[in-house]
Amino acid sequence: MSVLLGLLLLFATEAPAKPTVIVVVGAPGAEEYAPQFREWSERWRSAAEKGGAAFEFVGDVKDAEGTDRERLRTLLSDAVSEEKAPLWLVLIGHGTFDGRAAKFNLRGPDFEAVELAEWLKPLKRPVAIINCASASAPFINRLSGENRVVIAATKSGDEQNFARFGQFMSAAIVDPSADLDKDGQVSLLEAYLTACRQVAEFYQQGGRLATEHALLDDNGDGLGTPAAWFRGVRATQRAKDGASLDGTRAHQWHLVASDREQHMPAEMRERRDQLELRIAALRAEKEHMDEDDYYNRLEPLMVELARLYETTSDDSTDAGSR
Repeated sequence: MSVLLGLLLLFATEAPAKPTVIVVVGAPGAEEYAPQFREWSERWRSAAEKGGAAFEFVGDVKDAEGTDRERLRTLLSDAVSEEKAPLWLVLIGHGTFDGRAAKFNLRGPDFEAVELAEWLKPLKRPVAIINCASASAPFINRLSGENRVVIAATKSGDEQNFARFGQFMSAAIVDPSADLDKDGQVSLLEAYLTACRQVAEFYQQGGRLATEHALLDDNGDGLGTPAAWFRGVRATQRAKDGASLDGTRAHQWHLVASDREQHMPAEMRERRDQLELRIAALRAEKEHMDEDDYYNRLEPLMVELARLYETTSDDSTDAGSR
């Protein structure tokens, strides 16, 4: 019996940890934004239910105890007890930036990016922060870190007009047409790329000057990558300073997983993710390596990855036939 098959059988009955989705809806400002924010948040609620995730909501609730700021901080404090299941934090609303501090506008007291960074610091679990607000880019600098995906609706704090990114992101996360690699599920990266394309189309079709340009960071360097740098699901354009490319980690996040993904035990999924990250890092260094050395290092990683998928594919087929 292979090692991979042994692991599969050992953990086949282990229940996967349950992800958590926290959606925060901020102060709408003008009344016209309230129904839009409500619609976007309900899409996330529906996606969380479909993906079997726990769902928590902050904002737009009358007579709630305490401020929205206090409720969010409490939810994040409670989230510390889980160390493996991903946490999705979605911010829907308006943001501001005064040249020093970026804020997300809540009903009642707001919070700054630096404050959210402190609240998230105790968490050891994977965290995705999706800030759909205007002036949200500085959140990437403050929140970027290991095992995190941070998405902002703007490329700088100076893009302070109403951002529509949240509208398209909330729809793309479960839209089958956003499944760019056709693996039966929509990754966080694929939803980001789809939403960015639709935002660009919105401004082009209306003959408007685009006032928002989203960024994604998932390698912990605090430097977001725009959607235009991707071809398919791989970033192909590199910054002038040679900064690492983003995207691989975000492509491993799925709120609604495919059948094969759901049948894969957590330990094997973790090994799969590690292999994909190592392969992506190796590819990024290819131009600086001897060709033989590159392929000698790449081959065993690709072979192990192929065997892992073959094993889980066989098991999924067997499980479906019983």
